[in-house]
Amino acid sequence: MSSVYRTRKQWSTAIDKELYEKFRQLSSSTRIPATRLLDEAIEDLLVKYAVMTKEEKKNP
Repeated sequence: MSSVYRTRKQWSTAIDKELYEKFRQLSSSTRIPATRLLDEAIEDLLVKYAVMTKEEKKNP
């Protein structure tokens, strides 16, 4: 296995087509990589469900 993703975990999933298009548009218009946006969204979800605290979130 490649060591390119030393601090990352690669995974695959399916997403609603409309959400996907809006997500890609956001990534393109903000020039923020999709992986960074996904990290932020997942952190926000984990905070919402009290799996992690706001203080534990990584600051960009």
